[in-house]
Amino acid sequence: MTDPDDRSEAGSGNVFADLGFPTPEEHLRKAEFVYLISGIIAERGLTQAQAAAMLGLDQPKVSALVRGQFRGFSTGRLLRLLNRLGQDVAIPLAPAATPEGQTQLVVAGRP
Repeated sequence: MTDPDDRSEAGSGNVFADLGFPTPEEHLRKAEFVYLISGIIAERGLTQAQAAAMLGLDQPKVSALVRGQFRGFSTGRLLRLLNRLGQDVAIPLAPAATPEGQTQLVVAGRP
């Protein structure tokens, strides 16, 4: 039996698209990079001050990042932060895999 008050619906897989953000793919990509950065900071047990020194940021910016706030950070800047954390960033290019030529951007994180 379904609940008549249940007004949920399946998401698209991109919460930014579901919420009507402009450029939702870019927002999702940045969120994935921030997730990786936050994970590395936590995995290494770095304080925000230590992470800030390593990343060349001030502590409030690190605090914002680890809370998922990436406004003001370009994709390129987030990639440079991953480099500063000792991560290689590789961007492979390939022809579209679908017959319709629909392209995709995949962020492959650490296992």
